[in-house]
Amino acid sequence: MEKTIKLLIRLQDCDLRIRKITQKQAEGPLIIQRLADGIKEAEEKLETAKENLAAAQKGRRGHEQGIEELRGKIQKSNVKLSNIKSNKEYTAVLKEIDDLKKEMGRQEDALLEIMEELEHLERDLAVATREHAAAMEKRDNQEAQIKSELRILESELSELAKERESFIGSVDGQILQRYIGLMNHRGGPALSSVLKGVCQMCRLHIPPQKFNELIRGEAIMSCPNCHRIIYWGEDERFQDLLDAQ
Repeated sequence: MEKTIKLLIRLQDCDLRIRKITQKQAEGPLIIQRLADGIKEAEEKLETAKENLAAAQKGRRGHEQGIEELRGKIQKSNVKLSNIKSNKEYTAVLKEIDDLKKEMGRQEDALLEIMEELEHLERDLAVATREHAAAMEKRDNQEAQIKSELRILESELSELAKERESFIGSVDGQILQRYIGLMNHRGGPALSSVLKGVCQMCRLHIPPQKFNELIRGEAIMSCPNCHRIIYWGEDERFQDLLDAQ
């Protein structure tokens, strides 16, 4: 029984390490995908900032051109004004100049608003550019690190698989099936140590008679509550294995 329990303790330690490694392996691609999503989001923000700035710059050019055209019309109207003889035509040209000046005032006000908007948009573009660069750098650094870690994990997994095979080949077939069934059903440890009469996995107090049987170590026993294979954790024969975990 002692030999079987020791083998099962080693096998379980091996299986739990394999499970931990496979979980880390599954996390790696997810982290890389999140980094890629972060870059995509930063790229979309950067593109939006560029488009907004380009639209505002186009609007500024349009107002500047409009103001210049209005200024030219006002100058022409002023020249026309100096050559007018009739009062009626003079009044009409004055109104025309006044209307042109009002429109130019509106264009100038709109231009001022766009100039203020351009300052904000240029700052937004600078921020978006920095965020995109930071996302790219973060992706490059972390992706390289994750891929390196995955290569190490793959190597560790290969060694553990060999180690596991050596344990499996030494465990009785029926006990092995029982162990595997418990690991799959519980999604975790199939074995549990019992300390001071308490199962360390489900925290149930083992009945005194069963606990005495466990201490004697004459047979493979199960916890009456969680049904895991149990062993006396205070047994000196198992201490070196437990200390190594």
